[in-house]
Amino acid sequence: MIQVLIIEDEARAANQLQSLLSNCGFEYQLLDIIDTVEESINWFKANSEPDLLFMDIQLADGLSFEIFQNISLQCPIIFTTAFDQYAIRAFKVNSVDYLLKPIQMPDLIHALDKFKSASTQTAIDIQLVQQMLMEMQAPKKREGILVKDGDGFTQIRITDLLYAYSEESITFGITVSKRVIIEETLDELQNTLAHSEFFRINRGQLISKKAIQKIDKYFNHRLKLTLLHPRENEFIVSRPKTSEFKKWMNS
Repeated sequence: MIQVLIIEDEARAANQLQSLLSNCGFEYQLLDIIDTVEESINWFKANSEPDLLFMDIQLADGLSFEIFQNISLQCPIIFTTAFDQYAIRAFKVNSVDYLLKPIQMPDLIHALDKFKSASTQTAIDIQLVQQMLMEMQAPKKREGILVKDGDGFTQIRITDLLYAYSEESITFGITVSKRVIIEETLDELQNTLAHSEFFRINRGQLISKKAIQKIDKYFNHRLKLTLLHPRENEFIVSRPKTSEFKKWMNS
């Protein structure tokens, strides 16, 4: 019987996947359901790999590609995510498939057929997996950001975001007209934005190229930026980032 591990931080999505697997007649043994990057790493360190792994991209404590930075996996993986990305076609190689939530039965059956037909080829090139995961974060398809709006939420366009910064574990975004609270960490936000348009100038600030008005030299080989609608923030490019920032501005 096929041993299956599910890495998914949404209980509803995990339950739906199990129901679909049962309804399509796929015989399997569920080893575990894990909802964080940290728990996944600990699980793989303590257990043998499953025959098949279903892996969500965005987990409770980060993105699942972080798992590959700590664990070398050889088992076939079917990725699941709620975000449609332009690199979906690039994913469909080497018995690795990509399912968009909510998962549809025909798509799951197609993925399982690929897994079965490639049962003799279970080794996956980990570098390819990392590359595909990074491509799935490619931001060109992302058009909006969910932000707090009173007791609810609204969406701002990516094109309206001038810069974002973290303050007391809260991520703020600045547009031409307002400051908003973004429901993501600065790391998560950065991973979904186009590097050609946005740059992390230091640990706590992420800026859009279109927001830069002026660049001045600053002491200790750093750079000081003047941005549109700066509020009370100072924008200093950290010393380790200076060289990369100059290349980014020239791109």
